[in-house]
Amino acid sequence: MTSICVLLDSSGMGGIESHVAELAAGLQAAGDHVVVLFLQDHGPHPLRDRLENAGIRWTALSGGSGPLLRYLRGPDRPALLHTHGYKANILGRLAARMVGIPVVASFHAGEKPPGMLAWYDRVDRWTSFLGARIAVSRPILDRLPFGGSLVPNFVAIPPDARIGSRSDVVAFVGRMSLEKGPDLFCELAAGAPGPDYVAFGGGPMLEALRLAHSKAVTFHGPKAGMDDAWSGIGLLAVTSRAEGLPLAVLEAMAHGVPVAAFAVGALPEVIEDGVNGFLIPAGDVAGMAGAVQRWDAMDGTGRSALRTAARQTVAETYGRDAGIKAIQRCYASAR
Repeated sequence: MTSICVLLDSSGMGGIESHVAELAAGLQAAGDHVVVLFLQDHGPHPLRDRLENAGIRWTALSGGSGPLLRYLRGPDRPALLHTHGYKANILGRLAARMVGIPVVASFHAGEKPPGMLAWYDRVDRWTSFLGARIAVSRPILDRLPFGGSLVPNFVAIPPDARIGSRSDVVAFVGRMSLEKGPDLFCELAAGAPGPDYVAFGGGPMLEALRLAHSKAVTFHGPKAGMDDAWSGIGLLAVTSRAEGLPLAVLEAMAHGVPVAAFAVGALPEVIEDGVNGFLIPAGDVAGMAGAVQRWDAMDGTGRSALRTAARQTVAETYGRDAGIKAIQRCYASAR
């Protein structure tokens, strides 16, 4: 049994947090001893609840490099540290090098961040030579100055009985921030009437969008996990301006929910237009509205074919077992 510490800095639920939950559950199922380490305690957190429900141990530090170094030198010293997000990547790889622990950093973000975050992003990428590197999509890997391993996001494949939805609901699932395009989803809802539109996720744009668009969109706020919600969703609309490989897309498809998405990041590698979902040129809200209307006009046979193809795509290429084996190969190489 290998002892793995998964490190992140997080105050809410998003793509990195969902990935960490899948990763920790998969490693534990594969026989590794896993602890998820939060750099700082930001208070109650949906990821903690999800980890506890899965029987996965977590610990929160008090912030900064000192507590992290003490933890890595202490009685719970792991055999390997796996970091996620720029802050955890930078502090984690420096601390791991100081105490002689192999370190692997995952890169998730497909967008180029603005302002001060752009500086942190550059530091993260240009210090990544201090450890092994994993990217969740080819565009993200191509931005890494020292290369790395491509391991796409992955999800657990639910039993057949839990998949498929005949719902007429179109959903947005993601962080309410500019790069994810929740404002474009609201524009879509206004321009393609007929289905019901719902949005799941928290973030800086949530309250303003709720105030401006509550007549067109029902906002449910953030959720720790979507497993109990997919059965009420007929189509996932991904209106992102930039992406890596969104876990929400893989989760939806694994549950038999087809996806209509802008062609950004790795999404063109996953979605085949008209076969397992709909692919629309980036930023083309009118084109997205057309895809929603195509789906809305489909009969039961057409929708069933989309659902079946969506699930098959994820089961064949993006299942948790295959992803964990690829991650473990990266661990072995790092050690």
